[in-house]
Amino acid sequence: MSVKLENDFAELLKQKLEEALNQRGKVNIVVAGKTGVGKSTLVNAVFQGNLAETGDGRPVTKTTREINKEGIPLSIFDTRGLEVSEYHNTVHDLEKLIQDKKKSKDPNQHIHIAWVCVMEGSRRVEDAEIKLVEMLDKYIPVVGVITKSMSDSGFRHTVQELLPQTRNVVRVLAKETVFDGGYTIPAMGLDNLVELTMTLVPETQRDALAAAQKVSLNHKLQRAHTVVGGAAITAGGAGAVPLPFSDALAIIPIQISMLASISAVWGLPISTAFLGTLVSGAITGSAGTLVGRATAGALLKLIPGIGSTAGGAISAGVASTLTIAFGEAYITALYVLTKDDPSRIPTAEEIRDEFMRQLKSLKKEPAVD
Repeated sequence: MSVKLENDFAELLKQKLEEALNQRGKVNIVVAGKTGVGKSTLVNAVFQGNLAETGDGRPVTKTTREINKEGIPLSIFDTRGLEVSEYHNTVHDLEKLIQDKKKSKDPNQHIHIAWVCVMEGSRRVEDAEIKLVEMLDKYIPVVGVITKSMSDSGFRHTVQELLPQTRNVVRVLAKETVFDGGYTIPAMGLDNLVELTMTLVPETQRDALAAAQKVSLNHKLQRAHTVVGGAAITAGGAGAVPLPFSDALAIIPIQISMLASISAVWGLPISTAFLGTLVSGAITGSAGTLVGRATAGALLKLIPGIGSTAGGAISAGVASTLTIAFGEAYITALYVLTKDDPSRIPTAEEIRDEFMRQLKSLKKEPAVD
């Protein structure tokens, strides 16, 4: 590869990486509750990176700090001071913070949802929590979260009655609890909390939420499939005027963008080095996409029913079909590597190798010549 091509390729990777990260956006969540309610444990159980322990906690008011971590498209606004002597200041300061952020033209700066946490063992909802929910409901959706849940005994119904502005109340146990004698209560309710939150945040923040959470692969899969669908439409447009194989390089940026976007919504720590490893190994070194006449012809044979009958040009339908196959193979590779542990972050080399295996497996389907 010439120096110019290498530079062009590096610039393309950088461009597509920036586009993917910008498109993914960021989600911002208020997590409020009294001291000892289990907010940090909850945040660490739901989100990547042990955020409450290792994230950067920056004070934004006297009673609220913003916690984030590089590479995770999320900020947690941890609100403290709900004890009786301080809660008026806490509610006032938080309301001003939400109002100020709402003025931004960038939706990634807004606060999108609130989790108000009440510990099940307390068996009561304080006036501070009632006032807080009433204020928050004027600006953002509010979810009631009953923490350290082991035996409901009607407490969820009580919380729903006393906090009617909440969109729903979810009982969670953030981590497995083992009692004397070995009796164990497994963690529960986290998937329900993520599912509800996904429906309540704006559509533009859902990729970020899918990437940041580590509870379920379903949301990552759903958002990744959406990326593939969009890329297929774009590739189809590029192929609407039949492209000679030698000119089919026009579709490569679409497919690199697709890989970057899938990686972003999966929550992988993507960089130009990551994309370079993935693209150079899986695209140019493996089945390829559309690098030259011979490589394009080889890729056509990966798709059942196409074989070599497509002729000497890439039509809209073929371009779309190739892109779907390519994207779905990548999603399958990520799923294989993380299905047993959604919080696992595979290396770029592991992903590249599994992606190549998935692409090669497509060749096993009979091609029509």
